[in-house]
Amino acid sequence: MLRLSWTQPEDLVPHALAAARLDGVDVSALEAEWVAAGGSPTAAVSGASPQPAPPELRELARALLARIDELPLPAALVAAEPDALDAILDLAPQPPELPSVSSDSGGPGSASIGSFGDRMLGAWLGRAAGCLLGKPVEKISREGIRAIAQSTGNWPVSSYFTEQGLDPAVAARYPWNRRSRPTSLVENIDGMPEDDDLNFPLIALELLERAGADFTTDDVALSWLANLPGGRVFTAERIVYRNLLEGHEPDVAATVQNPFQEWIGAQIRTDVYGWARPGDPHAAAALSYRDAWLSHRRSGLYGALFVAAASSAALVASSVHEVIAAGLSAVPEGSRYAAAILRGAELGASDLTVDEGLDALAAEFGHLHWVHALNNSALLAFALVRSDGDFATAISIAVMGGWDTDSVGATAGAIAGALTGAVALPSAWIEPLHNRLATSIPGFDGIGFDELAERTAALAPSAEPTLSQAAR
Repeated sequence: MLRLSWTQPEDLVPHALAAARLDGVDVSALEAEWVAAGGSPTAAVSGASPQPAPPELRELARALLARIDELPLPAALVAAEPDALDAILDLAPQPPELPSVSSDSGGPGSASIGSFGDRMLGAWLGRAAGCLLGKPVEKISREGIRAIAQSTGNWPVSSYFTEQGLDPAVAARYPWNRRSRPTSLVENIDGMPEDDDLNFPLIALELLERAGADFTTDDVALSWLANLPGGRVFTAERIVYRNLLEGHEPDVAATVQNPFQEWIGAQIRTDVYGWARPGDPHAAAALSYRDAWLSHRRSGLYGALFVAAASSAALVASSVHEVIAAGLSAVPEGSRYAAAILRGAELGASDLTVDEGLDALAAEFGHLHWVHALNNSALLAFALVRSDGDFATAISIAVMGGWDTDSVGATAGAIAGALTGAVALPSAWIEPLHNRLATSIPGFDGIGFDELAERTAALAPSAEPTLSQAAR
């Protein structure tokens, strides 16, 4: 029996009720109706309940999802968290002054072509290494990650995970991510295995190369349908895939029975848009917006804009603080997303220990699903600020915090990797990648990160003539 996750109507209702409550919408009557009919108010952890609902309950689920879609959002929320790009930027602070990419030897106000190529490669390698660190412990609680790492002498986390020496009782209580265990433990890593956190950047790269900077949300949708099997997308992306196949236009596909509009999915897709516009956070955000619009709104949308803008800055900035300020320049100042980033950064800069800071994040954001944008973004900001850009520290804290470990590890790694540059990245994290990426995206399987960096660097307008050599 196939129980496809993130798509069964009876499994979506609890998520939709929770999402509405987080937005301040009263769904108590709908929840009571659902429970009275035999529906569960608690979402399945795996994304799918073990048994299908009876036909009558499934039909009620579809009806309730449609009714939840029709409920108006509070006026105050709409005012503070708009979805239109112009309105978002109107409510965002100004970006910091950033160096531009220059063909000279650098100096004040510029970043040299050579250093830019190295930092682009650092971003790609950092994204892969941070993702790979988090892959085997995705979905495992923070307590479980700590127990595994302590049992194998890897706490605080300072290397890829291993099961050599792992206490069988700990292994039984906290099983590895099933799909990642064969490829993502230190004893079996052989290049970067496939992951959606790398697949989506490949989609973005191919899209920019083929369609150019004027691509549309329709182009993004067509790229997904052509290049991504439905089984390789999750949460909001899987809902949108279904909606597209049912005939909904890409412009509205995110809003139809999609309780995952404010989860992290769009945030993992937009690094490349920032890398294609180094030092220009708002241009990067504008590119990412057309991609994120396909699947997300509000906090989910802002996560994509933040990462694109921050990634743009990371290639030319000299500090994590400039990167975070650039990211926030693409997010409404009074939004919950901005508040999450600022809170994570505040804790990162505090006198709390790492464990105490992670405890504080868990206390404040632990009520959210482990794939939500807000908790994971607060953790991202904490990891970046506490590490002060040190690569190993950034990815380790990002993964030790739990939640969406591979995604937060990937983004933290990309930003810290760009700030550091490829040459200075620790070999223990980079050598196991073997400069090779596995993927099912057509035309990319087995590609080297050096080639990815070269092709991405060629998209930067000011660097286009000579970056192909600098990225080698």
